[in-house]
Amino acid sequence: MFSSIANTFANCFKIPELKSRILFTMVVLAICRLVAIIVVPGLDGGLLKKFFEDQASRGGSSLMGMYSMFTGGAMEHCAVGALGIMPYISATIIIQLLTAVMPSLSKLAREEGGRIKIIQYGRYLTVLLCLGQGFFMALGWENPEKLFNAHLGGSLVLIEPLWWYRIQTTLILTTGTLLLMWLGEQITDRGIGNGVSLVITIGILARLPQAGQGLIDMFSATGGQGKGPLHAVAMLLMLGGVVAGVIAVTQAQRKIPVQYAQRTVGRKSYAGTSSFMPLRVNYSGVMPIIFAQAILMFPDKIFNILHSTFNLPVFATIAGKFREGEPVYLIIYSLMILFFSYFWVATQFNELQISDDLKKYGGYIPGVRPGAATCNFLHYAMSRITLAGAVFLTIIAIIPILMGRLMDIPFQVNQFFGGTSMLILVGVLLDTMRQVESHLLMRHYDGFLKKGRIRGRF
Repeated sequence: MFSSIANTFANCFKIPELKSRILFTMVVLAICRLVAIIVVPGLDGGLLKKFFEDQASRGGSSLMGMYSMFTGGAMEHCAVGALGIMPYISATIIIQLLTAVMPSLSKLAREEGGRIKIIQYGRYLTVLLCLGQGFFMALGWENPEKLFNAHLGGSLVLIEPLWWYRIQTTLILTTGTLLLMWLGEQITDRGIGNGVSLVITIGILARLPQAGQGLIDMFSATGGQGKGPLHAVAMLLMLGGVVAGVIAVTQAQRKIPVQYAQRTVGRKSYAGTSSFMPLRVNYSGVMPIIFAQAILMFPDKIFNILHSTFNLPVFATIAGKFREGEPVYLIIYSLMILFFSYFWVATQFNELQISDDLKKYGGYIPGVRPGAATCNFLHYAMSRITLAGAVFLTIIAIIPILMGRLMDIPFQVNQFFGGTSMLILVGVLLDTMRQVESHLLMRHYDGFLKKGRIRGRF
């Protein structure tokens, strides 16, 4: 098995075009790592990095620590790429949601060249988001106690005046995100895989050595945690099960049969054909988890501010209920993932347009009448399979929280057993393998899988 995989990797470098694409992708990803290391002028990145290391050693799992993980450690280094690629992703999501609810954008998306315009709008929105988030990030580094809820033993800002620091930092952070966005687009056009997804993936993988060291410390005699070999076996089995489950559900789809009748266009006659319509079980991907995490970051902070303002113990009690790992937090977190799974499908899956397109091109689902009946059938089928995908997302999302709380596993370790990081890693690697395999099969080389092929789409 391992020799077959090694031969497949060797074949990748026998194809000149594929070789150049792989090398180009590796060079661009190396540049992305430099963006996550170079410190913004006028900031003390070492002081903040020490705080994150101390927090990780105590098992902390704050939202800022999770955000730093997705930026590949750029946040804790006070680096140029501290905002990461997330503003671009947020802008893309906003434009997609607006396209689903605004008739003008929906009409533009169906026109020739309309997609290019929508992508351009997304870039403009990215700049606005970067300017806003970059300014608040500069204020946060200026007052780290309010941003990180901890005393760092000093200020991160080393230059005066403060307004020059704020303007300079905002522009640098905006430029860093736009650079990452441009590099991701270059990977998509001239490299292999989806560029933006690979930029996020390389940031997550950059934390793998820390997770490995944390895992070693858990089972070493000097680690201080005293976990035995049974814990190690259980964790490895759980990791294998989570990875297998993520792969299975990410690729799972329901194939709706579609029959196209014979039709004549002008002087050409087209014979009837059979096909299928794939409905993905995990249609919403990782988005419901991101939405739920983004919303649940506010109640704890809001009630803590109310407690400090009015000095009422009830606000402190409510804030404690919304801390990660508490039963109330887990229940609300699970319900929000279920809700946003259906919300994403409702805004992105347009069964009415699909049924109209089928009718327009002479297609129909066997046993279902065209038109409204087809629309209702697709809505019913998508609602049922979305429930399975939403339950799967909920389980994957709460696994790291439960493991960290019940088994006393460090945050940097349990994040690789589930959650958004595992979904992103598996999905992006499957998509990249699929593209590499298509190049190999075109040149009559064996792909990564000899029996069966990678199916589905991330």
